[in-house]
Amino acid sequence: MKNVFIINGHEPYSFSEGRLNATLFEMAKNYFEAKGCNVKTTSMQHDWDIEEEIDKHVWADVIILQTPVNWMGVTWPCKKYMDTVYTYGMDGRLCSGDGRTRSDPRKQYGSGGSLEGKKYMLSLTFNAPAKAFNDPEQTFFEGKSIDDLFWPMHLNFRFFGMEALPSFACYDVLKNPDVEGDFKRFTEHLDEVFIPS
Repeated sequence: MKNVFIINGHEPYSFSEGRLNATLFEMAKNYFEAKGCNVKTTSMQHDWDIEEEIDKHVWADVIILQTPVNWMGVTWPCKKYMDTVYTYGMDGRLCSGDGRTRSDPRKQYGSGGSLEGKKYMLSLTFNAPAKAFNDPEQTFFEGKSIDDLFWPMHLNFRFFGMEALPSFACYDVLKNPDVEGDFKRFTEHLDEVFIPS
């Protein structure tokens, strides 16, 4: 995986300036550059060009989406980015429509991806504590995982033919943060996912 594309989806608010996501974004960039990888980045806080963003997706061997979880999903500028870039990329560069054709009804929906062989990783920051997930006794998420919550995002990348890498998450980042612990776990996660054993 020599070409790595990292997206920072943070949108600043008065109670959350985005320092944690910005630091994780920079940590990932520095990590891969130190491994000799080529790295390209995009931040929702800067202007971006549709064609250039499509080219980055096509160029990348792996895409990392670093984003806070806002109202159970990505931030609004990140959603706008996907709606715009991914829709324009349906011309065959990211996918060829939904994969179906009128001449062959056996082709399945979601089989038109053009990015097969490429991988992606979600890195998420939550206000929710870790114990809110994967536990049927916790009533809000009903025992669901972070990947269950982000299933639509996984389907977006799957629509392009991409393969998921294990997700990473920081929890309780507003009420009970453990920033140094999160940074240590993030580096360990990258080592576990990207360094062959």
